[in-house]
Amino acid sequence: MNSQIRYTSFPRTKPSPSFVKSVVDVFKSYEPIISTLQLAKGLESNQVLSVLCDGLIKIGFDVESGKTAAKKLHRPVFYGENDEPTLRYEIDAFHPGWQCGLEVEAGRAILGNALFRDLFQAMVMVDVNHLCLAVSNAYKYKSGGKDMLSRDYDKAVAVADALYSHNRAQIPYGLTIIGY
Repeated sequence: MNSQIRYTSFPRTKPSPSFVKSVVDVFKSYEPIISTLQLAKGLESNQVLSVLCDGLIKIGFDVESGKTAAKKLHRPVFYGENDEPTLRYEIDAFHPGWQCGLEVEAGRAILGNALFRDLFQAMVMVDVNHLCLAVSNAYKYKSGGKDMLSRDYDKAVAVADALYSHNRAQIPYGLTIIGY
């Protein structure tokens, strides 16, 4: 079977960083478990991250391991007195060598505007020079009793195209949208 995991990197004027293939390969290795195209109902984002966790750790990522404060992963935004971070944002995973953040979103990527929050927060996180943002290829949900489908990957790529192609926006990091 050919993989339905896909990705697009920005800016489109240069190739993806070499490490992007390693990140995408982790998604491909767990595709039967996480695929939003093959499953009747996709997993929640924390479930997807939990499935990917071992593979991400193997390639050098620090990964959030739960929803309690002690298990959250944070990146600093500002430092204050004695170099203590005064503002930090949560991130799902971070690779210090690649300076790459990873966010995994499910249903709220587009409908809940998590895409925009992730794009904004990555702009101000210290040492995040590339963001991999994983979204559903097809988010399936019900509305008014009807089966609905949101093509989150396609929509996320369209947003990234607008941001990276527009002369009014200067995004300070590279971005890879991964559709799973």
